Amino acid sequence: MNILNIDFDEIYRRHLCRHSQFGLNLTHLIAVAGTYFGLFGLAYWLADFLPVNPDWIVLGILAVYFVVLAFNIPVRVFLVNVISILLILALFKVVPLGPWWLYPWVYLVLIVLCHQFQNWTHKFYTKHRDMSEFAEKYPKGFTLFILLSLYELPILLNYLAFDRKNWTA
Repeated sequence: MNILNIDFDEIYRRHLCRHSQFGLNLTHLIAVAGTYFGLFGLAYWLADFLPVNPDWIVLGILAVYFVVLAFNIPVRVFLVNVISILLILALFKVVPLGPWWLYPWVYLVLIVLCHQFQNWTHKFYTKHRDMSEFAEKYPKGFTLFILLSLYELPILLNYLAFDRKNWTA
């Protein structure tokens, strides 16, 4: 499993084993957007301690992320993903920050709450299929966590924007 060189169709098929329901994908998109919002907050807070404009640091990290995605996901999914990330970043930039000592904690709590919300939604959306086809190639662990962290937004956007035939209740 190489996170820099993936078979998007394969990880997307794996995703559909547990995430074939529209509501689950929509709630996960909300959670992922909230997580990105929190990550932007932490990145800007950390970048404030460096002698460089925080915008350049965040844009540099995003550029690397976009390059990795560009080589691994379909073009139409890539474009929707870039637009989505930039919309989340724009929203982050217009939300006023609290006191400097408070806002990193708010973003950490937001990330944790979004993760818990994402897990909680599985109680309501329980449809799943056998994933044994993917168990050997994608064993649970840190590498799979990183892979899914990088590609979850494109997977969700692919489902919601381009795969209506797989929407189920």
